[in-house]
Amino acid sequence: MKRGILSAGGYIPYHRLDRGAVRAVFGAGGGRGTRSVASYDEDTTSMGVEAARFALASQAVEKKVKALWFSTSDPAYLDKTNANAIHAALRLDSSAIAVDMGGAPRSGIGALRAALEGTGTTLVVSSDMRTGLPTSADESAGGDGAAALLVGEGDFLLAEYLGGASASEEFLDRYRLPGDKSSRNWEERFAESRYVPLGVEAFQRGLESAGLDAGQVERLVLTGPHARSTATLARKLGTAPEAKVDDLTGSIGQTGAAHPGLPLTHVLEAAEAEQVVALVHVSDGVDVLFFRTTSQDERFAPVRPVATQVENGGDLPYGKFLSWRGMATVQPPNRPAPARPSGSAAARSEAWKFGFVGSRDRSSGALHLPPQRASRLGGATDEMDPAPMAHRQASVATFTIDRLAYSPSPPIVFAVLDFDGGGRLPCELTDVAASDVQIGDRVEMTFRRLYTADGIHNYFWKARPVRG
Repeated sequence: MKRGILSAGGYIPYHRLDRGAVRAVFGAGGGRGTRSVASYDEDTTSMGVEAARFALASQAVEKKVKALWFSTSDPAYLDKTNANAIHAALRLDSSAIAVDMGGAPRSGIGALRAALEGTGTTLVVSSDMRTGLPTSADESAGGDGAAALLVGEGDFLLAEYLGGASASEEFLDRYRLPGDKSSRNWEERFAESRYVPLGVEAFQRGLESAGLDAGQVERLVLTGPHARSTATLARKLGTAPEAKVDDLTGSIGQTGAAHPGLPLTHVLEAAEAEQVVALVHVSDGVDVLFFRTTSQDERFAPVRPVATQVENGGDLPYGKFLSWRGMATVQPPNRPAPARPSGSAAARSEAWKFGFVGSRDRSSGALHLPPQRASRLGGATDEMDPAPMAHRQASVATFTIDRLAYSPSPPIVFAVLDFDGGGRLPCELTDVAASDVQIGDRVEMTFRRLYTADGIHNYFWKARPVRG
């Protein structure tokens, strides 16, 4: 049976930083275009959840996920498996192993190739937040985002895996010590002198592995943190100039470990049948993967295409970007920060806290958010069925703006939500300005980080406007 990509999903945060705003403030740095920016309540784990939700919702043919692999160069936790939170939010079976395969940006495509050349159904999630010191190239060229690819066997593949190759060599290019906020780089010409021959070598061996020649490549996805090397390599591979696709760096930036998956998902969502797609990633070596798209029917329907997310971003002031990144400290609200969340309480309410699962009374059909043992209609006790709600949209019944409660980015907008199909819940809104909220607004649920206290991230669900 053929093996390849069953489904794909990408997540791009709503906020965009205009690169020109950097030069307007400092008189240096910046550039053209925009970059994506994760909100103050997002991290690589929460973005990974969003990409994975899109990928799984797009897959109409049910496949039981056997493994969840999570890659990032900016983990929310060290000495704790971040993939477990994604596993819980997706409500995967406990038998599915969840592991982190992180480190450098190369880990994303490395995990994907391992899954493609393995067995079973594996959900490969990659997520990253990239930044640098103010006015640096990394600050402007970086970006935040996540990608998720469901890999396995089947008669209905989004893209069949044809083969691949890698070329590895130890040399100093990009590096960051543990605890540092930004990366440092060696001289660009030196890196180019190493990457280009490695890329040509890996590409040729990949073509041989896939039984192809360069002229058969119809879509070339060429990515990497080193723009000079990728530009030179593109001219050396022998593919048609029109085959190279937009790698999205102009609109969202270079998203590190997530970037191979994001433009690949973008291409697959719009590809025609029987097209040969080459994915080439340049970072600490070169990795090449070849795919052939299959006929796409109703079995794959992107719930939130990457192109739609690119088009529906909102402007973010540069000062707020610096504050969210910890580069500038602003005056906090008067009320103190919350105490650390309870680990034991979180474990007892895992289905609600991570999966957003309420309860529904079997006899009356009454929906309870959060879940309850006793029904509000009829009083039946312990006669409830789980009621997953993360996929439900809602309307804003009423809202209030709190400028005193603690928040890394005040003010807080709290709303009472009426869910489609029943259920009411007070909930915090995100990715929206307080002045733009109106009664009746349509919202959807998103997995976020409420706050961090005593080194513990408190994850839960918020609501964001439905856009695009």
